[in-house]
Amino acid sequence: MKYAVKAWSNGRARAGVLQLGSGCPCPLEVETPSLLLPTRKGLPLFISPDLLPSLPSPDSRLLQFSPLHFLDGLSTQTISNLGGLHQMLGLHEYSLIAVPRDSIQCLPASEASNKFGASFETPCGRRLIKPKEYMEMISSMRPNIWVTLADEVPIWVSEKRNSSSVDRTIRWLDECIALRPLGGDIFGSIVGGANVQQRQLCAEEVAKRNVSGYWIGGFGLGESMDERPALLKAVCDNLPEEKPRLVCGLGLPEEVLQGVAAGIDLFDTTYIYHITIGGFALTFPLDKIGASESIPYSSDIGSDQTKINLRATVYRKDATPIVQSCGCYTCKNHTKAYINHLLNVHEMLAQILLEIHNTHHFLGFFRLIREAIKEGQFERFREKFIHDRRVAGAVGLVTPPRRGRVTLASPFMGPLSTGRQGDELGVQLPQATILGANLPSPLLRGPWAVTFRTRYLLKLKVVNWDFTDELEPYPLCC
Repeated sequence: MKYAVKAWSNGRARAGVLQLGSGCPCPLEVETPSLLLPTRKGLPLFISPDLLPSLPSPDSRLLQFSPLHFLDGLSTQTISNLGGLHQMLGLHEYSLIAVPRDSIQCLPASEASNKFGASFETPCGRRLIKPKEYMEMISSMRPNIWVTLADEVPIWVSEKRNSSSVDRTIRWLDECIALRPLGGDIFGSIVGGANVQQRQLCAEEVAKRNVSGYWIGGFGLGESMDERPALLKAVCDNLPEEKPRLVCGLGLPEEVLQGVAAGIDLFDTTYIYHITIGGFALTFPLDKIGASESIPYSSDIGSDQTKINLRATVYRKDATPIVQSCGCYTCKNHTKAYINHLLNVHEMLAQILLEIHNTHHFLGFFRLIREAIKEGQFERFREKFIHDRRVAGAVGLVTPPRRGRVTLASPFMGPLSTGRQGDELGVQLPQATILGANLPSPLLRGPWAVTFRTRYLLKLKVVNWDFTDELEPYPLCC
């Protein structure tokens, strides 16, 4: 692997070129900042292999996967006998990046981690993963890049627990390096929670090791956006400039811009998955000056003018593509009315078409970031983008017709509590932010689901909504 910085903007934001597989039949060269596409067992959640070439290339050729996904499937020996994941999946022209944490299914369970290994909530239950076991997975799967095992903790743990997570992560880094296979490049893990000093200490120690790049973890576990700049700065200031930096847990466009401003090169995010599963399509402008086709606002659309809810009845007879100027497969071949129909009859093709569009659109967002950095205009681009989003969010108010009671449930604890919408989200769960859907939507009636990120639980599910009376207007989430 080779990495070179090609341009700087506003001090820290940087654009570079990442070269992978120089000795392989299909070498890959990708410009950064770039996005890693989330996958389930090496393949995107809804896009089939035959449709992958329809995505922008080479930007779409970095695939993130978690080795823990395979705990309920083929054994490591079988995967090794098949020649690794590239051979098994037939993805010879793609680069696979192995990351232990997967923000959809394989969430870190810090309360169960110990000095022997890191605990995760996996598809086959809670598992304690030891460095030796993890390296056996990496050796059999043969990814292009793999991240060392880390002990990630949320921000509300004690200082003692946070310090022990840094010590464990560094010790496991040394163990993983000692057990490293012949192929693949190592990204050293950096943690430290919300403590700037611990972040700095971990970054300094990892920078002393012989690794090809750095994976910055522990984000998206309860910290606020206001806390992140200092934490990212403490890490990036202590890392060499000639090696790439990958971050996990920053997904929203504003969070991506925050990471780029700190000097991050690669982003592992599940943002596309969450908005796709909620039936949303990205529509925010993809040009340098912020001008785009007008998206009419209506309280029935469930839109904040950066994405639209294609479940809305207003699209039932809309024969136009999601975005007129978009060149993705979905926009060139299908209409909003067709996707609205697929969503309302629960056809999986709806998620396939939405993921194609949302991935294409989000990759275009990263392309604009790179162009702004090369032109030395990144900070201006960032400020205008955030300003436009805030203006759209201020305008985007929805008036649901009724007030009701919402039942929250945890996938690990069962039913949690029941109460009015204002009580649940405004009082009992003040840190809750909704990913991929707005609550409540007048278009989503009866039982439905949405994922939350809160200070206390990483996953909550709304299992029922019971309408009773009038509710004041409220701003759309995310």
